[in-house]
Amino acid sequence: MLPLPPAVLHLGWRNHVRLGRDYYVRVDTSDYSVDPRAIGARVDVAADLDVVRVRSGGQLVAEHPRRWARGMTVTDPAHVATAAALRHDYQHPTVPSSGEEGVVRDLADYDRAFGLGEAGQS
Repeated sequence: MLPLPPAVLHLGWRNHVRLGRDYYVRVDTSDYSVDPRAIGARVDVAADLDVVRVRSGGQLVAEHPRRWARGMTVTDPAHVATAAALRHDYQHPTVPSSGEEGVVRDLADYDRAFGLGEAGQS
């Protein structure tokens, strides 16, 4: 019998995908929800016989028990709540109140910086 290789074997299923706007990843024929803050990021999906784990930048962003039935959708209620909060924040952006001082620059400053004074206009 030969000795085991020096590297740890990766058992199970692995994939590296970009997380879409629907914040689900597919393993075999089932979909598993992922924290929607990772939308657009490349995520690592690893599945073994019992668990599906999704990591983004080394951080665990989803962990679900593996489902073997075909066409299942597994959703974590925390992911749904986070998606609703992100959607609300996007649809209702905060507008600074009129009392706050913002940085406002006179556009003539840019004309002077680029040498577009009144002498340069035709």
